[in-house]
Amino acid sequence: MTDPTGTGVRQTLAYHERTKPHLHRYARGPGHLDWATQPDPFRRFAGAPAVELPLLAQNLAILYGDLYVAGAIAPRALGWDAVAVLFELALGLSAWKQYGASRWALRCNPSSGNLHPTEGYAVLPALPGVEAGVYHYVSRDHLLERRCTLAGAAAGQLSVRLPEGTILVGLSSIHWREAWKYGERAFRYCQHDAGHALAAIRYAAAALGWSAVLLDTCSDDDLAGLFGLDRDGDFAAVGRAGREHPDAALLVDTRGLRPEEWPDVPAELVRGGTWSGRANRLSPTAADWPVIDEVAGATWKPRTERRPAGRLPLLPALPSGNLVDAATLIRQRRSCLALDGNTSIDVETFYAMLDRLLPRPGVPPWDALPWPPHIHLGVFVHRVRGLAPGLYFFERDEGVHDRLRPALRESFLWTRPEGCPDHLRLFCLSRADLRRISCQVSCQQDIASDGAFSLGMVADFGDTVRANGAWWYRRLFWEAGVLGQVLYLEAEAAGVRGTGIGCYFDDAFHDLLGLEGDRFQDLYHFTIGGPVEDTRLQSHPPYAHLKR
Repeated sequence: MTDPTGTGVRQTLAYHERTKPHLHRYARGPGHLDWATQPDPFRRFAGAPAVELPLLAQNLAILYGDLYVAGAIAPRALGWDAVAVLFELALGLSAWKQYGASRWALRCNPSSGNLHPTEGYAVLPALPGVEAGVYHYVSRDHLLERRCTLAGAAAGQLSVRLPEGTILVGLSSIHWREAWKYGERAFRYCQHDAGHALAAIRYAAAALGWSAVLLDTCSDDDLAGLFGLDRDGDFAAVGRAGREHPDAALLVDTRGLRPEEWPDVPAELVRGGTWSGRANRLSPTAADWPVIDEVAGATWKPRTERRPAGRLPLLPALPSGNLVDAATLIRQRRSCLALDGNTSIDVETFYAMLDRLLPRPGVPPWDALPWPPHIHLGVFVHRVRGLAPGLYFFERDEGVHDRLRPALRESFLWTRPEGCPDHLRLFCLSRADLRRISCQVSCQQDIASDGAFSLGMVADFGDTVRANGAWWYRRLFWEAGVLGQVLYLEAEAAGVRGTGIGCYFDDAFHDLLGLEGDRFQDLYHFTIGGPVEDTRLQSHPPYAHLKR
């Protein structure tokens, strides 16, 4: 699917404008929550053979800080137990919460509104005791459903097409799960969540000493065929709202292949496999949001040529004294619901968090994305000891500076904070108490002003989408989601807590920065500080309900 007339780009940019909240109105949504139609958060394929995964993540003895040191973790052999750990840490449950009779699950990969539109898949070669094929991951029960069995010649061809020691992990989105609550803006949130999941998979792979990289030449048609998302009969009972839209395939690699050794997605191999399973219906009825279908079609990715892998900069890394267990930290990650308006962090911790947002060779999660940074940060500093409160800007790639600085307000200071490491391109734009303004631009949410700092993610936007195609719209949001996942884990490691803020006044933040037009656009907000725990909620272990 190509877009020679540019129609897809125009539709996508129009969707982006249409779904911006404004100070006096919000993007079109349902107006209320129809609890009778709340989507089931767990997809199942009835009739697909279920293969239980062991719960082994607690047995890892890996330090969180070592995830960021290339080569620090010896790679585990590819086997069933390691695959189980990968999915447990990437897409598995982290806890159950309960209030009265209501009970809901939390997962290692965060989601807007805890609605979880993202589904996970795997293409596995034959492993001891496990048949080659295509599998769907069920986080609730930590098992893989075998959607497609490859036997005989097909299994042999897969072992040839997939290099030894590798598997494919796939992601898809069910837009209705987010649209049920957020209406037209839901497509944005699904892309955020896909980015969070991409990063979660990369971190889980790193904990096993493996790499994971996005295979970015394949089309969405390829992905739909590979994971069985285009099998209409298997989705006949779910209705249009229950269908899954292909997002991404990641090559999970135990051996450290060179980019020229990365395979193409072997979608044609599964056509001759034996498929099983019928998708469950998620809601008895569903509201129709035609603009989501329109932008999903407009951003449908065609096959593209492989781009030469860019060289990631050899930046110095700030030392990490964090000795927390990686698996424990990943599973304890939470989205805070409120911040105390009092907790501060020191400037060294703040700089260390920014440092983790920079790409380096062989270091997760940024080595999973085959493109340089396209998103930079406008930061509201509130309570960082050793740094004056005010508005700052963090450039994640120095190449943006000559275009960005003239686009921002001429009156900004552009001074470097004293003592800031040279490789961190952090600039003070203005010194002031901006707590009220940070709250205002994040849809009047106090959580944006009650933390140590909050930020808006500013994408190199309009020119990127026009030059590369409408499908790049999704990738910009994925990058924002990856940023969010890094910040989630960094907050936990620092003894505080963070949360993504999906509701923000895009153009109010643009006005604050002085941005005009669509060359740069705000795609996501985030805040970090001291959490206020809701003592009314009970917490339960993630898999206590399993009999294994």
